[in-house]
Amino acid sequence: MKTYTFQLFSSLRNRVIFIFLLIIIVPFLMFAYYAHIKSIEGISETNSKMSLNYLLQARKNFENYLNKLNDQLNDLIGNKQLQDLMVNTSGPQAEEERFAVNLLTLLYQRTPSIDAFRVRVYPLNPEQYPSYMMTIGESAELANQEWFRNSKMTVSPTWYLAMPEQSRYDKPLLTFAKRFTGLYDRNPRGIIAADLSEDHLNRYFSPTDQLKGQKLLLLNQDGDISYDSSGNEWTGKPFPSSEFVSFIREGHEGSQSITVEGYTYLATYVKLQMESKLWSIVSLTPLHELTGTIDEINRVLVIFLIVYLICCIGVVIYITANFTQPIAHLVRLMRRLESDNLHKLLPWSSRQDEVGWLYRGVGNLVQRIEGLVEEASRSERKKKELEFQVLSHQINPHFLYNTLESIRWKAENHGRSDISEMVSALGNLLRLSLNSGREITTLRRELEQVKAYVLIEQARMGEQVRIMYACDDSLLDLPFLRLLLQPLVENAIQHSVRDNFEKGKIIISVRKDAGGDMITEIYDNGNGIPQETLDRLERKEELAESLTARTGVGLRNVNDRLKLYFGEAYKLKIETEPGRGTKILIRHPILQDNAAASIEGE
Repeated sequence: MKTYTFQLFSSLRNRVIFIFLLIIIVPFLMFAYYAHIKSIEGISETNSKMSLNYLLQARKNFENYLNKLNDQLNDLIGNKQLQDLMVNTSGPQAEEERFAVNLLTLLYQRTPSIDAFRVRVYPLNPEQYPSYMMTIGESAELANQEWFRNSKMTVSPTWYLAMPEQSRYDKPLLTFAKRFTGLYDRNPRGIIAADLSEDHLNRYFSPTDQLKGQKLLLLNQDGDISYDSSGNEWTGKPFPSSEFVSFIREGHEGSQSITVEGYTYLATYVKLQMESKLWSIVSLTPLHELTGTIDEINRVLVIFLIVYLICCIGVVIYITANFTQPIAHLVRLMRRLESDNLHKLLPWSSRQDEVGWLYRGVGNLVQRIEGLVEEASRSERKKKELEFQVLSHQINPHFLYNTLESIRWKAENHGRSDISEMVSALGNLLRLSLNSGREITTLRRELEQVKAYVLIEQARMGEQVRIMYACDDSLLDLPFLRLLLQPLVENAIQHSVRDNFEKGKIIISVRKDAGGDMITEIYDNGNGIPQETLDRLERKEELAESLTARTGVGLRNVNDRLKLYFGEAYKLKIETEPGRGTKILIRHPILQDNAAASIEGE
């Protein structure tokens, strides 16, 4: 991964793009993110203050209503007729029925002035008044209910939530109940209860029309919801965020962002300033409603960012196309030049800026390099010509001298007619060797040169040389580098079969291999080539040293010429073993006329 990152940033283009994005895009994104966060915080804070003010006003109105309701209930409690009816807590059935009629009549007359859904008065022992309890639709077992017992045991007002399944009404009722006593003796007389319906609570806990989705809740001291402005959806259930309930218990008012059922709300609360101080009014506002304007701004910002990015990409493309891409193209051309490929189209640009100057400078440099390479090539060709002249002179004078000595010896000592044949063969050999000064001959003429040389050697030594030719006739007229076979045959005669002409033999075979080259193999069954001679073939000795070391001169000359003209892949391949003979393989490319002419030109 580190290597990949290093390669990625090694490019000038990639660094320019990265720096451009880093300088232009990153600050813009950071500013946009900072502005978005601060906008959300500002709107949330503003809404928190607004919601808190609204809840404080709702609390004030609701507490005023409760105080007024309490005064109205106190007026009813202070009624002398009610006090007289509630003195006797037991009696005969007739008296109990009379009690029910009188109390119901009183309540019918006085309760319409009380701002509540329903007002009820309960004896402390409701089981002793079955007729009354049945008339008002309550069970005689009311005394066993928790809210009744709590109200009976304390002088403080209590609250009780009756859900539809617990009463005969199809909506929840929030009951305000308290125990009352005699006016003068302070003895408990009964319990009065006022039911507040949804319509009553809606007066004080209705959400504002400015915020869609807002809901107001009334929570009791246990964190249970006693009222829900949105159709009593959560009424009678625990508040769905226990963390927020704990947050409410820590203070008298505050706000916090909470997540309920996958939605984020801004929750604000205030506690009631009454005897039930643990009751709280809660406002829940969906956060997306508060940030609706911000979302619109964000959409515009995203569109602007997309346009901005497109413009930035256009600038990057412009910079890449006009600056970094030409430089990258120039780098690729220079890499080709590094691989000695100087024949590619020279880099050129008509631009008048720094990129154009760079292109023209590299082009001029390449032209100078090409001139130097051509000069070095001419020097190398001249060197090859001189080396070839030296190599040729290493062979011809020595051989010519020996041959002429043999002719002289035969002329002086024998005076035989075969001298003329020997001289004729020598002339033919010299003619074929010189080849009118051309380096390329044909395989046929090269084989004729070998045959002339063998004829002279047989006449000179007076022994028959056993030599066989196995050549593909289709190859005889193909171009062939001169003076390749004769030095090798000379080496085989002089150093291999000369010691045993009766058994010694030489085989020359020429064929075409699958790779398209001409393969010539010269085999003899003589003594083999010494290892020091083979080692000397691979050593680059000085010319003077080569001229003095006559052993292996033919092998060395042929090997050097093959490498000079065709490369290292075409050097001699020799297999030899002392006492078992030698096989020399010559790989010669099949040349076309233009290739042969190119070699002649060199």
